[in-house]
Amino acid sequence: MQRLIRIYMKALPTLIASGLLFAISVSIAAQEAVNQDNESDVATEKYEFESNAQRALFLELSQELRCPKCQNQNIADSNAMIAEDMKRKVHQLVQQGSDKNQVINFMKQRYGEFVHYKPPVNQITIWLYLIPAFFILLAAVVIASKKKTTLNKEIDEETLKRAEQALKDNE
Repeated sequence: MQRLIRIYMKALPTLIASGLLFAISVSIAAQEAVNQDNESDVATEKYEFESNAQRALFLELSQELRCPKCQNQNIADSNAMIAEDMKRKVHQLVQQGSDKNQVINFMKQRYGEFVHYKPPVNQITIWLYLIPAFFILLAAVVIASKKKTTLNKEIDEETLKRAEQALKDNE
């Protein structure tokens, strides 16, 4: 019974990692499917473009700009009035020949840094990138130390069993 428990305990991190990878891949696939549906809907519904490059830029910006009212939706997914206003302004700026950075900077000046899904790396936002890396490193250290102590216990138990057997043989 103890041996079976040890086998399951050794396999547990692998099973958890496999499950997480599966969940992440399914989530990404689902999000891509939703994004493709949204891209075709947003651009073809109301807005006309002079070129495919302008259409592609509009689609990219609608995915990158966050709705200030909905907060966890981009303007492509949101039906809020402010998101509709933002889409109209993005369309207008793209039609005027503004590039991606100019449109994003305009929206940041008007609505604040929060409106952009990809925050710039600075002294405040660096923690958004470092804290997850720190926790991953910490988890790896904890798992490695647990494995090391488990291996040491197994070796000690085996040595103990051999010693007990040797004592019984000598009696």
